[in-house]
Amino acid sequence: MSSAAPRHPFQSPPTAARRRERLIFGLFGGATYFVLLCGALVFGTIVYKGAGSVFQTRAPFINTSFLTAAPESLHVFEHDGRKMELGDQDFRAFQAQHPEVARAKSESYVYAAGGIFPCIVGTVLLVLGAMTIALTLGVAAAVYLSEYAREGAFIRFIRLAILNLAGVPSIVFGLFGFGMFVIFFGWNVSLLAGWFTLAFMVLPVVITASEESLKAVPQGFRQGSLALGATKWQTIRKNVLPYALPGILTSSILGIARVAGETAPIMFTAAYVVRDKLPWQVERFTDFFFQGVMALPYHIYVVSSKIPQNEYTERVQYGTAFIFLLLVAAIATASIVLRNRLRSRYKW
Repeated sequence: MSSAAPRHPFQSPPTAARRRERLIFGLFGGATYFVLLCGALVFGTIVYKGAGSVFQTRAPFINTSFLTAAPESLHVFEHDGRKMELGDQDFRAFQAQHPEVARAKSESYVYAAGGIFPCIVGTVLLVLGAMTIALTLGVAAAVYLSEYAREGAFIRFIRLAILNLAGVPSIVFGLFGFGMFVIFFGWNVSLLAGWFTLAFMVLPVVITASEESLKAVPQGFRQGSLALGATKWQTIRKNVLPYALPGILTSSILGIARVAGETAPIMFTAAYVVRDKLPWQVERFTDFFFQGVMALPYHIYVVSSKIPQNEYTERVQYGTAFIFLLLVAAIATASIVLRNRLRSRYKW
């Protein structure tokens, strides 16, 4: 007597086509989980190795010098039979107290000591400035294309150009910013040049997402406002933009991730390998906008590829990458929270 379970009366019999379909779906599912596994391994490695540079086993359990100091060279030497590792400033002070250390043999490793505080400050300033410019110009352009422009060949051409700009490599935007803002406008390597270069790079994404958000607002909102005597701008400002803000903030989240992680544009327009002063340490207020800054992605690039690699620089690489991920996540989370609050406030 057969022990197989009885077939359901509505179950279709297995066929070769259905078996192929299950195989294809299995391959798609396997590819998806493989990509997720690779991403988890990459981020897991960064978190595991980077946390060792940021956190420590003794109180206060956070390596405050890594978060508050500037990058320095690391000096490794032996003193009284002990292996010592000191940053450049501490090493000079130690030499002054122990003259015999000056005659001892020591090994130096560039950017392997100190911290990344100037890089954190520079990254935050670049992201905030670039996204402010991108959202201002992008929303204005989206309002024009969605509410004022008449459909025609020229407007379709503009939309096609915007979509094409979204696929332009970042290195091209870097060269454009270098030629336009650094050389032609004479801004040199500065925050202002970096802001506009990064803003133009994410502008296509902001314009496209903002326009789609504006189009998603029901036409009845516009018609009701106009019927009550409001002008077109009053209608847009009070009855359209507030309800489109959640979608606009979604585009800002995508823009933040790209702006913060780009190296090529800021390498040409805004970033320095080393800068002694912090951005606000200037004589005049206008000098704040016309100075270069250090940035986390450029620092990772320099430490990972432009200096000899060793166990000491590895700690800085993974620690910087870990802080960089946390910083981007924090800014994006703030945008998501604001978007959700606006979404719950403006419903239709």
